[in-house]
Amino acid sequence: MDILNFEKKHIEKATAIARANYYDERQFVKELPQVRDIPDLNGFAENGLGVVAFEDEKMIGFLCCCAPFDNAFRSTDVRGIFSPMGANAAISKNRSKIYAAMYQVAGAKWVKAGAVSHAICLHAHDEELQRQFFLYGFGLRCLDAIRPMALIDCEPCENYDFVELSKAEFHSVYPLYLALYRHYCESPFFMNRKPETQEEFMLSSMQEGGRYFVANQNDKLCAFLKISAYGETFAATGTTYRHIRGAYCMPEHRGKGVYQNLLNFTISTLKEEGYTRLGVNFESFNPTARGFWLKYFTAYTNSVVRRIDERITRLRL
Repeated sequence: MDILNFEKKHIEKATAIARANYYDERQFVKELPQVRDIPDLNGFAENGLGVVAFEDEKMIGFLCCCAPFDNAFRSTDVRGIFSPMGANAAISKNRSKIYAAMYQVAGAKWVKAGAVSHAICLHAHDEELQRQFFLYGFGLRCLDAIRPMALIDCEPCENYDFVELSKAEFHSVYPLYLALYRHYCESPFFMNRKPETQEEFMLSSMQEGGRYFVANQNDKLCAFLKISAYGETFAATGTTYRHIRGAYCMPEHRGKGVYQNLLNFTISTLKEEGYTRLGVNFESFNPTARGFWLKYFTAYTNSVVRRIDERITRLRL
């Protein structure tokens, strides 16, 4: 097996392999949309951080990533690398060996670029690859999941009102937004992300076209669901798709069916507007979110992450 630098001349065949991998996952997750192509790989060829695997002059896989970025996961002081969905793929035969060889070469490039947090998006049902990356010191961190825009089965929730906020009312969500960020800091989360100021929160909500669906009890807001047009994968796009970008319920209102009914209210509204799919992404180490979302959504990606020992960057690799 030969591992070479990923170049523009490799894009056509790499795209075909990535498309085949996507349709393999679609056999398990029927809600995923049909796609004619994956996103353009030109940028990955230009940054010099990707690799491609050949055997007997036949391309058998590739592994690329975005440019290095600081403040990995918005809660660390280190530089990170991310290989998104569609930026890595391999043929079905000997997949784990192909990825093992590719990461060994690509990982050296990434560390040389100063990135000590390595994240790679894999398809959720590719257990063979997940085992291989486990052997390389990676662990599960993020999942993307999807469902049809259909109501979930739940009992009605009395004494609560469910509404969509007007833009002028977005500020009422801010206290729950801060509570969500405090929740991030707790065990087993341990994510110390810096929250936006209220002015920044309002501005970003407006700029991204966010929509807020909320549950109220006695005119007091107790849960919210933020909806956006886009998610974090190329499958999480399109005119019939909407994505959950934020969600929180006050602890004293949990276990009462509030969030199930808020989700149904949101789904009903979006379905009437013609949307057919709803997606969400969340951290695997958030037990509350993982238990809730996987009950009603089907995961189609598992992003694995490895934190390299930082002092390795002092060496010349």
